[in-house]
Amino acid sequence: MSFDLVFFGGTGDLTWRKLMPALFQAFRHGKLPGDGRILAVARDERSDESYREFIRERFAEVEPSKRPSDDEFARFAALLHYRRMDLSRPADYAGLKAWLDERGADTVVLYLATSPHLFPVICEQLGAAGLNGERVRVVLEKPLGHDLASAQEINRVVRSVFSERQAFRIDHYLGKPSVQNLMALRFANALFEPLWRRESIANIQITLAESLGVGTRGDFYDRTGALRDMVQNHALQLLTMIAMEPPSSSDADAIRDEKLKVLKSLKPFTPESVARDVLRGQYKAGMVGGQAVPGYRDEVKVPADSTCETYVALRTEIQNWRWAGVPFYLRTGKRLAARDAQIVVNFRQVPHPIFPGMSHANKLVIKLQPEDGLELHLLAAKGSRQTDALTPVSLDLDFDKAFAADRVGAYERLLLDAIAGRLNLFVRSDEQEQAWRWVEPILDAWQRDPSSLKLYAAGSWGPPAASALVAREGFAWAEEQ
Repeated sequence: MSFDLVFFGGTGDLTWRKLMPALFQAFRHGKLPGDGRILAVARDERSDESYREFIRERFAEVEPSKRPSDDEFARFAALLHYRRMDLSRPADYAGLKAWLDERGADTVVLYLATSPHLFPVICEQLGAAGLNGERVRVVLEKPLGHDLASAQEINRVVRSVFSERQAFRIDHYLGKPSVQNLMALRFANALFEPLWRRESIANIQITLAESLGVGTRGDFYDRTGALRDMVQNHALQLLTMIAMEPPSSSDADAIRDEKLKVLKSLKPFTPESVARDVLRGQYKAGMVGGQAVPGYRDEVKVPADSTCETYVALRTEIQNWRWAGVPFYLRTGKRLAARDAQIVVNFRQVPHPIFPGMSHANKLVIKLQPEDGLELHLLAAKGSRQTDALTPVSLDLDFDKAFAADRVGAYERLLLDAIAGRLNLFVRSDEQEQAWRWVEPILDAWQRDPSSLKLYAAGSWGPPAASALVAREGFAWAEEQ
């Protein structure tokens, strides 16, 4: 299959930090279709050769195991091309179409690695230039909008130019191997499905923690915040994967139909429930990894009086028969104690304990990063006497070790799926809009009451009130258990 992959924003951070290294790994692994071209477009004046040198220099910044040798880069660089484009100029889109039509590849993937406010104008210009035929797919990076109204406007413009099956709304968490394994875990193993319900599960916790701060992205982050940056997309997508009903097939729309049902079943927030069940925080100066780090308001390009949240913890419920009454706890934050993304399924205690030391219930930990695997926590008898207390033990599956030769990174997987036209791991417009609809009451409540912001020390696990959020129902976060 021949393909042309076009990156709008071809000199931007996302392209050279994430997308180009992911494409190189696909090339190195022999998974990239052989007859392909990769075109970067941006406002800079560059030649193909100068762009290839630009990418070579940036590859020096990726981790050593993922850097190409000179021979590997020379072969990969032969795929790279560059065009200067003014994204508001129709003639430049006509020139792009002529470049693409000259070869007539089977598939054209247009990846919008730009600021979301440019999505409408780019899509309108693509449509006007005739770059929306059946062989064309458009990939839209997050965040798709700033609120429900802006997301709906972006989707309106996209749908006026492309069909829903041509639109690939990317959420890179869905490309993580461990997230893909959620489907296999739940729907290919008879062991778990009978237990995957309110009768057996006490609560589910989703943690997306980062030890890094905002770096040089302070101006962007201060306009966005943790709720928009992580909860509205990544955390809610994980929640739908863990909570959805079995789809009728592995077809993309069958899966996305079930995810949408979960989003529609989430208990709506009111001003009263936001005050009770949602916590937002902002990091102050502290220690991370033995190093002193500044507070958020002292970061580059962050206002000294900022009320932007760098941490969110919340409690929600899914109002359906499977999950009624089961708390779902979501939290995410920057400058926390560790980089740790995981889903913890805490099972209920046995109804009648007959052994001493049965204070620990079973739990399943689905590790997303930095490790990738599963831990099943059980109780076992340590000694030979019936009076001996039981001891927690765990069965640990490391996916990276078990499937080392077949593992691919999130962006690598998603780029290959976009080229192949597989929509399973991409977000449909109605999913995205429903997620915005659910978080908007939180945004509205915070706008009315900026004083709800809690400070927490960098290097901690967030504001102390986050522990109280789960403790009031007799539960604890994973690191406190």
